[in-house]
Amino acid sequence: MFKIPFLDLPPLRSAAGTVRLPGSKSISNRVLLLAGLSEGTTAVHDLLDSDDTAVMLASLKTLGCQLKTDHAGVLHVTGVGGQFQTRQAQLFLGNAGTAMRPLTAALALLAASQGGEFELSGVPRMHERPIGDLVDSLRLLGCEIDCLGQEGYPPLKLKGPSTLKLGQPVKVRGDVSSQFLTALLLALPLVAENQDVVIEVIGELISKPYIHITLALLERFGIQVQREGWQRFTIPAGSSYRSPGDLHVEGDASSASYFIALGAIAASDEALRIEGVGQTSLQGDVRFVEAAQAMGALVETGPNWLEVRRGAWPLRGIDLDCNHIPDAAMTLAVMGLYADGPTTLRNIASWRVKETDRISAMCTELRKLGAEVEEGPDWLRVQPLRAWQAASIHTYDDHRMAMCFSLAAFNGLLSDRSPQRIKNHPDPQASRSDTQPADTAVPVRILDPQCVAKTFPDYFETLFEVVEARREDIPVITIDGPTASGKGTLADQIAHALGYVILDSGSLYRACALAAHRGEVDLDDGEAVAAVAAQLNLSFKNGHVWLDEEDISEDLRREATGLMASQVAAHPPVRAALNQLQLNFRRLPGLVADGRDMGTDVFPDAELKVFLTASAATRAERRHKQLISKGISANIVSLRQDLEARDARDKSRAASPLHPAQDARMLDNSAQTIEQSVNLVLSWWAETRPFGAQR
Repeated sequence: MFKIPFLDLPPLRSAAGTVRLPGSKSISNRVLLLAGLSEGTTAVHDLLDSDDTAVMLASLKTLGCQLKTDHAGVLHVTGVGGQFQTRQAQLFLGNAGTAMRPLTAALALLAASQGGEFELSGVPRMHERPIGDLVDSLRLLGCEIDCLGQEGYPPLKLKGPSTLKLGQPVKVRGDVSSQFLTALLLALPLVAENQDVVIEVIGELISKPYIHITLALLERFGIQVQREGWQRFTIPAGSSYRSPGDLHVEGDASSASYFIALGAIAASDEALRIEGVGQTSLQGDVRFVEAAQAMGALVETGPNWLEVRRGAWPLRGIDLDCNHIPDAAMTLAVMGLYADGPTTLRNIASWRVKETDRISAMCTELRKLGAEVEEGPDWLRVQPLRAWQAASIHTYDDHRMAMCFSLAAFNGLLSDRSPQRIKNHPDPQASRSDTQPADTAVPVRILDPQCVAKTFPDYFETLFEVVEARREDIPVITIDGPTASGKGTLADQIAHALGYVILDSGSLYRACALAAHRGEVDLDDGEAVAAVAAQLNLSFKNGHVWLDEEDISEDLRREATGLMASQVAAHPPVRAALNQLQLNFRRLPGLVADGRDMGTDVFPDAELKVFLTASAATRAERRHKQLISKGISANIVSLRQDLEARDARDKSRAASPLHPAQDARMLDNSAQTIEQSVNLVLSWWAETRPFGAQR
């Protein structure tokens, strides 16, 4: 997950491959609560790992449920059989409506029937999300509930005991949020021991597919709800929760919408395969497929998979009642930018009471891109967009805003007639800007990308695995400079701040030599060593070097490894293979390359080149402190002499002599802290970006 203030997406050009979806948020939190209320132990497979499920798990643990994850990642929930051991608790539920609403109902009823006192709170936005209709229903039933802030909104205090009025129907509005009805359906079996309990829905029930999920899961846990249309639901007397033993959570159909849209927009050569949902899905949002097909997508479906490719291009504008896919419909708004006519989304009033006012937020951010957008109380209309603007997208702590707007990075496809594309491991010869038609593609900045943790923590990593970009579109920052100037530390922190890939080029020859030696390859055989170099699976994280899954940082520092590195570096085929390997690190979303000739020879087209320097005296002092801290004796005078001699050799070597690129920014960090150097380089980088002061 990208835990950074913003993530810049360069222009993206195509998509292909396979996506495995995370578990459904809606199913995951329902299953967790039902397992927690049940008698017995439920083994929950493929549970979503997200912010929303984390707060539900923490709450269940506080209330006395036993939770254990086995070696295979399966969560075993031992329920309380409708008798929570804890009768007093304060629960923080973040911004998780799928936790706040059902826990409010369940704890209010348990407090009334068994006694207890519970406080439920969340983040500030949760305290702005209405819950008054559910509270009113529970109060009429006899539950004691206090709104601790504004009436009709969390935080709440639930207390008891009190007398419940189960002989009359429980009435609840259905036209604000289906979560209110779901909460009652999940909770009322707790008090249906001696008589039927009836729920009557007032008004039009929205989001019926989510109620279908609730009813299907209740059946798995032994509760057979009798339904009369969508207005009356009866929970039979004698109902009690029983664990089904094992339960598998479907992939999230709402999350699938982003990749269905991705296939419709960018899978022009081969289909994008999506695994985790399909024809047999419980989730109503799988019907997003129908909307995508109406816009021109070509979709094939199986029992637990979808394959999507581009059909009509541009996409076709549609006018759609979205009551059946309220969450997934957000994706259609961004798809509308790629259409041949206006796209109108209707019956989406529920957007206004979600993680943010999504109608207002969507209009604001679409306009930043240059779009013409209209809105009403429960509708939104998007006009096709051709003159795109680079935009910094505010996400409002709303996961769906971040994921929807990632699709705007494909804007170049509307003007790009015949692009040659490369993957995240590109062939540098495959694409040159002077052989391609000019286009008006612009990057897109996603603010607070980690908000996707609510439902899909690895969304952007998953996206980057299945999309392609031109080599020259992937941004590069180079950090060159002499030995011991602090290049590695600076590069590592810049890469971390931007979410970019890091390349420590100084480790490549040592890693190549080490891998060849371990593989018993003759180090004098240049071709054989070059073959090893071409297959190196290296990565750099937090100042460490990883070969496959092994941290080889300490092995690379050994003197013997250095001697082997000098031996293999003499072979031209090895140098060529490692140069190719360096080029292959130019991957999405961007690269920070640390070395001595990154800006001059390897990435001469880098958007920002930094030449880092420090006096020999300063570098010797830093190296001396580093060695002493590790218990290694060192002489500061000798260290300085060695550095000065190495500087002279580097500057005069025949191949790639050390010198700044003509357009490099010079940075002498002799008198700077690492924080000051990082902030300066980031400010230089900001000057190259097209987003200006957008917020």
